[in-house]
Amino acid sequence: MRKRVLLGITGGISAYKSPTIASRLKQAGVDVHVVMTDAATKFITPLTLETVSGNRVITDMFSREFPYEVEHISLAKSSDLVLIAPATANFIGKVANGIADDMLSTTVMASKGIKVYAPAMNTGMITDDFYLKNVEALKQQGAYFIESDEGRLACGDSGKGRLPDPMKIVEYVLNLLKIKPDYQGKRVLVTAGATIEAIDGVRFLSNFSSGKMGIAIADEAYKRGADVTLVCGRVSVNVPDYIKRIDVVSTTDLLNTVLQEEPNNDIFIMAAAPADYQPVNVCENKIKSDMLTLELKKTPDVAAHLGKIKGDKRLVVFSAETENLVDNAKKKLIKKNADLVVANDVTLDGAGFGTDTNIVTIIDKEGNITDYPKLPKTEVANVILDSIIKL
Repeated sequence: MRKRVLLGITGGISAYKSPTIASRLKQAGVDVHVVMTDAATKFITPLTLETVSGNRVITDMFSREFPYEVEHISLAKSSDLVLIAPATANFIGKVANGIADDMLSTTVMASKGIKVYAPAMNTGMITDDFYLKNVEALKQQGAYFIESDEGRLACGDSGKGRLPDPMKIVEYVLNLLKIKPDYQGKRVLVTAGATIEAIDGVRFLSNFSSGKMGIAIADEAYKRGADVTLVCGRVSVNVPDYIKRIDVVSTTDLLNTVLQEEPNNDIFIMAAAPADYQPVNVCENKIKSDMLTLELKKTPDVAAHLGKIKGDKRLVVFSAETENLVDNAKKKLIKKNADLVVANDVTLDGAGFGTDTNIVTIIDKEGNITDYPKLPKTEVANVILDSIIKL
């Protein structure tokens, strides 16, 4: 599930940097919701923040232009982290002393999640004893403060008090949320689910793949900043609506789609479970017979086709086995010219199709073998993504 950050913007000249913060957080896969004080709207418009966040910006505590909900409580409960950037001395003082007189201050006080302040103000204010006492009071409650930068201030003075660089703020928040933005700028294609091969008008050949592993990889790659394309066969779980999705049916469809998308991507993670065989002849209508004999042929090997044309791009393949796990996985790694193979013994409890966990062994093209215990598929997804980064 995506992490949600509530970005609170207070009335300071450095509010013009807040859209950059919202945009970068969104690119890292974070669901960003914005609450602005009335003073903040004097420096930057809510429309700007709505455009970059993709969500409605809240400014008025008493607005009725939305379905009824105690909105500050709803946002407080649903947000994993509250970030105030910029945070003025006035706002910090209000919250430190229990004053809740607008939408942002009430939301912050109602939230039990992580709270982060990025102060921006005049040097004299940031060194004032009352301000420092307020900061200490909030720190005692578990709040985090990002150290202000030094330099020339809007008032003409020089010294401490500048809003920290937006990327510094984003990195700080992502670290607290345990999100790695290390796939920023990378284009990742993931395949997921089972393909189906028609026998007749109502029957087909397929397998038990649920698509959970591939969808988890796509989701985690998106959260780590990647531009993700998910090529999706038959799946039994929902695909997040923020993931670009291309649906396919047969293995041939999968091959054609992957080859069409190949020039647009840098990393290919073949987590789908293509059907291994397809009927030589397909009947348009339902076959009615007491006996049915099928002549089958191998389906196209999607990963092997990619391995021949990938050049210096990265290819990850999967090897679901019932015996000789490592030997079979090594053979597949070589045959498909892959960079990594993720192998799992589908006979083990907690591994294989349809489960929420997996037990994998990852082998790279240098022959390094790493075994992992039973983990949730979201964690396995990050293990795989970490292994690709190490390449």
